[in-house]
Amino acid sequence: MAGVRRFEDLIAWQVAVQLRDCVYRLTDQGTVLKDWKFRDQLRDAACSAPRNIAEGFGRFDPPEFARFVNFARGSLAETQSQLIHGRDRGYFSEKDFKTAWRLACRALRASNGLHAYLRRCRSKKSFTVQPSEPTPPAPREPEPGGTK
Repeated sequence: MAGVRRFEDLIAWQVAVQLRDCVYRLTDQGTVLKDWKFRDQLRDAACSAPRNIAEGFGRFDPPEFARFVNFARGSLAETQSQLIHGRDRGYFSEKDFKTAWRLACRALRASNGLHAYLRRCRSKKSFTVQPSEPTPPAPREPEPGGTK
């Protein structure tokens, strides 16, 4: 974590964002569009992980940050459960499910590692993350078929 100056630098946050984006792509098409409650629950679970990682980072306190990473891990597990449900309902192809599942597993592994690190940091003095001037993330390319 020596090179981490912004939450965007955290691998756990980056992979959680990839999962979130994957979930949005999966739920923008097909029969899942008719099950709006399921779609919204899955999207909310997938959005919650990077939100909690970012919020915990912003507190600059290892035990508090660890608590928010723990919330993120719960959201990632909820996302996995919803992905299984969506696959079983026939909302996603097996290929799309496996892609999302692998991202969810990677996000969980990264979050577990971050959580373990934070639990070892008992005080702010041992915490290597230093606040810096936030820089906005680079703009994303629009999705094919999206609005300009």
